[in-house]
Amino acid sequence: MQDSSNFKISASHGFKTGLRNSSIFEPCWVTLSRHMKTLKMSRVLGAVAVVMMAWSIIIGGQALQALTTQDKADIQALVTSYAKALGGCAANEYADLFAPGTGYFASGFRGHVVGRERLIAMVQSERQCLTVSNTPAAARPGPTVALDIRPTGVYGIADLGNAGQYEDEYVKTPKGWRFAGRTVITPAEKAAGLNASEMMAIRRLAGGPQDSEEFWAMGQDGVKRFRSSGVVIVVTAGVVTGCVYLKDGGRYDDVYEKTAQGYWRFKSRVYVAEGTAAVQ
Repeated sequence: MQDSSNFKISASHGFKTGLRNSSIFEPCWVTLSRHMKTLKMSRVLGAVAVVMMAWSIIIGGQALQALTTQDKADIQALVTSYAKALGGCAANEYADLFAPGTGYFASGFRGHVVGRERLIAMVQSERQCLTVSNTPAAARPGPTVALDIRPTGVYGIADLGNAGQYEDEYVKTPKGWRFAGRTVITPAEKAAGLNASEMMAIRRLAGGPQDSEEFWAMGQDGVKRFRSSGVVIVVTAGVVTGCVYLKDGGRYDDVYEKTAQGYWRFKSRVYVAEGTAAVQ
């Protein structure tokens, strides 16, 4: 009687809510069987999803591993074109070597330079590009790049000898291979434990919305030229310091240190008012 009463109450509730096809009108063993099938199906679907995810990762890795001989040649040509464009002060051609909108160049002195206009301005401010010469620039051979293919992308190291190395990330665009990012690491920076990733970590720590996006310096000829974008990083006697230009005209002079846990933090930060001599 108890079960019958409960069933009637449930049935009444089902009709009131319009659930005419609810499992409450089925024998309990049918309902249980239906739920078991649903549970099994959900487990199967979950397992399939996991397998598909794993398979997609494997496929992604295989796709990168399948970098063709032509791809490798094109990436090396990109590296060579970089040296030629920079050495020849071909600012527009230089900017074309980077992924549109997102490609960046980074160094301690120049900061993090992203976007076509800034890349062009950077080349135009290079010392060898400030004077017009009638003598064509000598062709500069690009260093041989050692590719590092990972599931996350295609990377490369280009050895510059005593000058350090380039740490690159490449991306294939509709117009061919381009730099997603190129970072210069000097011997002093490398000795201090810095690489492209560590430099980026410092810039995330030290940069902020109050900072100036770029810094333009007055030359001896009275012309302002692009100098840097974001945090400028300097290594002196193994000590990592930084200069962050601010929108109010002042700057932060920073000293950074790395914790035992592998995180960068401020050892000191000093605000310097506008008009004080810059570090650069």
